[in-house]
Amino acid sequence: MSHLKKLLFAFALLIGSASFTVPTAAAQGSNVIAIDEVKILRESKAGKDMATKLNNIETQMNNELTPERTSLQTQGKTLDGKLQGKSREQVNADAALVSELNAYQAKANAFAAKAQKASQEFSLTERVALATFNKALEPVLLQVIQEKNAQLVVSKSSVVYSADSIDATALVIQKLDAASPTLTVTRQKIPDQPANPQ
Repeated sequence: MSHLKKLLFAFALLIGSASFTVPTAAAQGSNVIAIDEVKILRESKAGKDMATKLNNIETQMNNELTPERTSLQTQGKTLDGKLQGKSREQVNADAALVSELNAYQAKANAFAAKAQKASQEFSLTERVALATFNKALEPVLLQVIQEKNAQLVVSKSSVVYSADSIDATALVIQKLDAASPTLTVTRQKIPDQPANPQ
């Protein structure tokens, strides 16, 4: 699942859980508005800004890993050539080759741990960015609710049909663009875990 899809899903869950709901019987005669959370995230200046900054962070993280990944791939191809046509016994009898294989495996394991940490840091960065977006959105959404005198807010993704006349998405985007056209998106770091003493 792409990071944008994960963000959209998390955003929909957050807005869905924060939506103001009342039982259907009580909702009759109430002022209802609908919002499209996906459209708000994709089309607002803040949402676009967040997506751009997340893409830049992801590219930077990948660029940091590329030299080591390339070096390991090259070293792996060299080792494959040295192993070509040799039996396990022949490999085990060659102390220099065994040492080279062990060193390569240690480097590969260290790189895998580094790549895993980068992935976790990016996921954390996405979650923090989405929380920042939602923090900017909340007062805007409350302002639109007050202006429309709404007693019920529904997510367009959760209903079968909603009339365009109750759709407040464009107004939410307009107000969010005015209030928060950009967001601070900072790469999150996870502290290194101490090595396990044995």
